[in-house]
Amino acid sequence: MTPRATEPGQAAAAVELAAVRLLAVREHSRHELRRKLSDRGHDSGLTDEVLDALVRRRLLSDERFAAQYLAQRMRKGFGPLRIRAELAARGVAEQLIAATLETACCDWEDRLAEAASRRFGERPARDPRELARRGRFLEQRGFPISLIRRHLDRSSGS
Repeated sequence: MTPRATEPGQAAAAVELAAVRLLAVREHSRHELRRKLSDRGHDSGLTDEVLDALVRRRLLSDERFAAQYLAQRMRKGFGPLRIRAELAARGVAEQLIAATLETACCDWEDRLAEAASRRFGERPARDPRELARRGRFLEQRGFPISLIRRHLDRSSGS
């Protein structure tokens, strides 16, 4: 066998090794992994073949990535709107995002209250400027306006 005949096999092995190393650190979406491998100079056609093989072997899964990402961001106090946008930016399909958020079994009102309590403590906000500040924080965290208003109304004693 000539050295040229082994080059494609060696290139595929190099792509797979790089992909598995990245996956060993944390889950990645297919889109993220493809981008990272491309940034490292790997051929896009070969990368797609390797990623297909990793999916078949269940080493790469957008479903698993979305579920783990959701759990991590929820623990950090982020809301559904922000998580949805972040998953979309990472190349996760909208249908998968919707299904993942739907099966989260999460009370977003409780998550919002936890995030607000962590940031602002338990003292009520009576000043309109303070209410607006809290509202902006919660909105940046990705909670729906309707939940934010309900929480601020309750917490201000209105």
